[in-house]
Amino acid sequence: MKSLAFALIAFAVMGLATWAYHQNYQTQAALKETELVQRDIARLRERVSVLRAEWAYLNRPERLRDLADLNFDRLGLFALAPEQFGAVAEVPHPGLMSDAVTGVFDVRGNLEEAE
Repeated sequence: MKSLAFALIAFAVMGLATWAYHQNYQTQAALKETELVQRDIARLRERVSVLRAEWAYLNRPERLRDLADLNFDRLGLFALAPEQFGAVAEVPHPGLMSDAVTGVFDVRGNLEEAE
C-alpha cells in the first residue's frame, strides 16, 4: 500500500512539474508578446507625433496663402478677412409661414374641410 501511495505522489509531483513547466513557457511567451505590443505602441506614438508635426508644417498660414495665390485661376480662393465674419444676430431667419395649410387634401388635390 505504501508503494502505491508513493507512486501516486510521484506521478502527482511529475504532473505538477509538467504543468509548472508549461505555465512558465506560456508566461514567457505572453511577456514577449506584451513587449512586442509595447514596442509597436511606442513606434506608432512616435509616428503620430511625426505626422502631427508634418501636418502643422504643411498647414502654415503663409504656405496656404501662397498656394491659394498660385492656384487662384483654378480654385478661386480668397484669404479670410475679419470683415467676412458677423454675429449670430445678423443671420436672417425665415419667418413663420403665414400660408400654412390647415386642411386635409384628398388625392385629387381638393381641399376638404377639416372636421
